[in-house]
Amino acid sequence: MGTRVADILAVLPQTQCTRCGFPDCEAYAQAIVEGVASINQCPPGGQQGIEWLAAVTGQPAVPLNPVHGAEGPRTVAFIDEDWCIGCTLCIKACPTDAIMGSNKKMHTVMEAYCTGCELCLPVCPVDCIELENVTGNATGWSAWSVPLANLARDRYKFHTFQKSRDLLENDQRLELKAETKLADLAAHSQHTDPAVLEKKRAVIEAALARSRAKRDAGLQGR
Repeated sequence: MGTRVADILAVLPQTQCTRCGFPDCEAYAQAIVEGVASINQCPPGGQQGIEWLAAVTGQPAVPLNPVHGAEGPRTVAFIDEDWCIGCTLCIKACPTDAIMGSNKKMHTVMEAYCTGCELCLPVCPVDCIELENVTGNATGWSAWSVPLANLARDRYKFHTFQKSRDLLENDQRLELKAETKLADLAAHSQHTDPAVLEKKRAVIEAALARSRAKRDAGLQGR
């Protein structure tokens, strides 16, 4: 029996940092199984993580690939309240919903949920986020733990579910608006030319078809 994605995922730190070159830890695990990624692309797991991956996959343990970064201590993001403008970009970027705040209100990081993924740094327009070393000289899995990884994984799963749900609800709202417009196109248009109205009808119907196809494909992929 070949190595399962779940087996690999179980020994990844679940920081969802994308430093491995993939959108999340599960995508990296899938890539390892498919043979398109090496086991030495996860800086947060460090050398210990590589050794665990080697044991799971049967591959030889090799040094961390520096292209993906260096093994380091665990860090936690902190937001400078004096500089934060409440843009919410960091909230949207956080894979574990570790940042609280609302539009035009000061944001704050819940330290217990922060994985130190650094994804909030590049999106901040005023550079008010800093990373602080919270584990001293301990690095890789010595600075992390299985319970923390499990917590991060659970929070990321909920974050992903919530994001998908919000996108679906938004698509449904747009579809309803389009259907309402189609039901009485003349009343929702400044044009009276039948040819123009028919062209608009075709465009709207095509957009609806694409939206429904995208939604159905998403449901089938679950």
